[in-house]
Amino acid sequence: MPKFIPSAGIEDCYGSSGNLTFFHKDGQCFYRKRPSSIPAGTPSQLEATELHRRALEAWRTLDPQTQKLWSEFGSSVLSHRPPYDGTTHITGHNLFVSAYHGFAQLGDEHIPKPAPWEGFPVFSAVFDSALLNEEGQLQLKFRVVISGASEHERYRLHLKADIKHIEEGSCRSWPRVFIAGENCSGTESVVTVAVDDFSTLSGILTGQYKVKSRYLLIDTKTGYRCVAKRLSFHFSI
Repeated sequence: MPKFIPSAGIEDCYGSSGNLTFFHKDGQCFYRKRPSSIPAGTPSQLEATELHRRALEAWRTLDPQTQKLWSEFGSSVLSHRPPYDGTTHITGHNLFVSAYHGFAQLGDEHIPKPAPWEGFPVFSAVFDSALLNEEGQLQLKFRVVISGASEHERYRLHLKADIKHIEEGSCRSWPRVFIAGENCSGTESVVTVAVDDFSTLSGILTGQYKVKSRYLLIDTKTGYRCVAKRLSFHFSI
């Protein structure tokens, strides 16, 4: 990915101009050419697109007073887009859509009620163990530590993982989203992420695997999600 080089006239870029799209990763600006054609997308991508469309439609059904309340709550949430100086905030529309997506990932898709943003507690997750059960389901266990929370049980681990078989290389491997089967239970808890179609995903059931992932917490009361952290690990089955 080519890196954007600031000049005297332009210090930073975000969005699209002509056939180029500018984006930020790890606090740095990059750019890429926009595709000349739009691919149909995988089934999971199409499903995610439809979910987003439903979220946008749900926002349009809200009365003006409710939308205004969402905007008031959004004004206290810092944006992850530049400038990174603490002066920019998200819109109420973005906050609503984020909550809608969060509840949908929890398996409880519905129109969320306006709720003020609450800072997430300090947390971390480490890989604990892997088990392949008799039904062919891969169970990945993680040890989650949460500090400074009064209600630990309101949070659930969200994982976007890319699983690859080390000996055979990438076998139908792409980032996929998983949700822990249970909420956190205390300051330190072990939660399980289940990969139901692991045999289809990997193509091979035995051997060593490496995983690159990003994980975060979802607040099951509000649907809000925190900033993701990176986690890489290995396991054998």
